[in-house]
Amino acid sequence: MTIRYAHLIVELVKRDLKLKYRRSFLGYFWSLLNPLMMMSVMMVVFSYMFRFNIENYPLYLICGQTIFTFFNESTNRAMYSILENSPLLKKVYVPKCVFPLARVLSCFTTTALSLVAVLIVMIFTRVQFHFSMLLFFVPLIFLLFFASGMGMILSGLAVKFQDVTHLYSVFTMVLMYATPIFYPIEAVPENVARIIRLNPLYTIIYLFRQLMLYGQIPGAGSWFYAAGMSLAMFALGALMFDHMRKSFIFYI
Repeated sequence: MTIRYAHLIVELVKRDLKLKYRRSFLGYFWSLLNPLMMMSVMMVVFSYMFRFNIENYPLYLICGQTIFTFFNESTNRAMYSILENSPLLKKVYVPKCVFPLARVLSCFTTTALSLVAVLIVMIFTRVQFHFSMLLFFVPLIFLLFFASGMGMILSGLAVKFQDVTHLYSVFTMVLMYATPIFYPIEAVPENVARIIRLNPLYTIIYLFRQLMLYGQIPGAGSWFYAAGMSLAMFALGALMFDHMRKSFIFYI
């Protein structure tokens, strides 16, 4: 059914992008400038103060930062999608899932633009080109499905339980520090590292870094785990959203 409303999703994505950069002097250029500024600040803090010895730390950092920023922004924006579009839902019938999906896709479009920042860092740090880099989009597709599933779950829960919006900000803060974005996984004890490796977000970041930074194609286990967890989250999100949407009318 959602495919029939693909044109509506496209229009919602366009609307979200226009609203995001409305009255912004730099406009879409922020998608490039923001990750570079964040990388610069975090590089100073974690490279010089904590002195993590990581090869090509700027690229290491911006790869992890790009993945996590998309996940954090897309799921947070999807969480409010049903509540913010409640006036429209009361007037016309559209599949309610198009709203969280459109939010995730609009953030994905912004992330695609921010990949130019990754390319700039690669050029300035003189990273050697590897054919593995041509697979860069595969981890991003995994991430898109994973974030879409999480976004559908959060959007449904936020309608019925307002506390979810507050709790999720705490969760993402913990997740940021529990995911090796600015530090190497070798910096934590092995028993903690084993738990971190179960985090699908870490696996996606690991795949992306191996392709872009180290010029290596990881083993099949990492690919299957990331793909399986992403599809499982998307399926779970679709099922939970379909179950919760029936009672939305009583809360919006």
